[in-house]
Formats: sequence, C-alpha cells, structure tokens
Amino acid sequence: MSSGNWVIGISGASGAIYGVRLCEVLLDLGLDVHLIITDAGWRVLQDEHDWSATRRQEVLEKHFGGRAGSFEYHPVANIGATVASGSFRTKGMVVIPCSMGTLSGIAHGSSDNLLERTADVMLKEGRKLILVPRETPLHAIHLENMLTLTRMGVRMIPAMPAFYNRPRSIDEMVDFLVGKVMDSMEIDHSLYRRWGDIDEQPRP
Repeated sequence: MSSGNWVIGISGASGAIYGVRLCEVLLDLGLDVHLIITDAGWRVLQDEHDWSATRRQEVLEKHFGGRAGSFEYHPVANIGATVASGSFRTKGMVVIPCSMGTLSGIAHGSSDNLLERTADVMLKEGRKLILVPRETPLHAIHLENMLTLTRMGVRMIPAMPAFYNRPRSIDEMVDFLVGKVMDSMEIDHSLYRRWGDIDEQPRP
C-alpha cells in the first residue's frame, strides 16, 4: 500500500461528493491529507452538502476529524502554505472534482491560487497529478487543455460512472469513481468489485 502525504484539491465543479469520499477513505486508511478547497468549491459544498462556508475549519473537523489519518486544511489564498513548495514532500495530488477553470489554470501554469500553485509543483517535481474533470458537454478548449496536461503525464479520470457492476445506489457509483482514482494513486482498496473477480456473479 502507498503511504505518506497526499494533497486533495476540491474545486468548483458539481460532484463535491467525490472529493469528500476520497478524503474519508484515505483518512480511514491512516493516510495524511492536505486539503485545499477553492471558494467556488466551498459554494458547491454548501449547495450539495449543506456545509457552512463561513465556518470552514469547524465543518472540516466535524466530517474528517477523529479518523486514523490526519488532515490539514490550507486556505486557497495562502500561497505560502507548505504544499506550495517543491521541498515539501508529498506522494502527489488529486483534484476531485476539477472544474474547467481550474484545469485551464493548471494547463497554463497560472498559479493564481494555492490549488493551482500546488498542482504546478507536482508537475515540476515529477510527482503524481490526477485530475477528475466534471463538465458536460466539452468544447475544444476543454479537450485541448486536457490533452496538454495528459502529454505531461497528468492522469485524467473523468467523473463517469460504470454500470457493469450494477450499482444499486449513488454511494456505490461514487465509490466506483473514487476507487478508480485510488487505483491511479496505487493505493489498495475494496471500494468496488473488479471485472473478472472470482466472486463476480450476476445479480438477480
């Protein structure tokens, strides 16, 4: 199993549940999480999860505190945070979900906020960078930005559910996508049944 610090970014695309669930699983596995949430990401968390955007640290402690691993929240405006430096060691970074605005900023090296700067650090240091884009439909600029980053070694895992395992709930669909992300992080998990597993049986 992979270990160490991971940076998790949550930007302002719909699907904040993916980022929340990934943090829960990593922390329950005893891994340490450095969390960056954009202001638009907080708006989505408020709209989709009723999380208060005015009591941010308190909300995060309520949902992520007391688990096997530890988390540290870095405000997106704090460009001097530890994760903004290449000398700070991390295993890599996942932006989940990743808005098209954030993806564009990363693709063009803008570093306008801590999330984009940290992603830029991952690129320059040759560490894992995994993006979970969540938008539809996609136009040419979106696709070109994804291609630019993919050519640099960034892993793109679009927020697309699968149905071969016959999910019975939204939670199972979320766990499938989070599990696919964790596969790319090289972290063992049992969030979904894999195609061809010996226990794979047709459901009634």
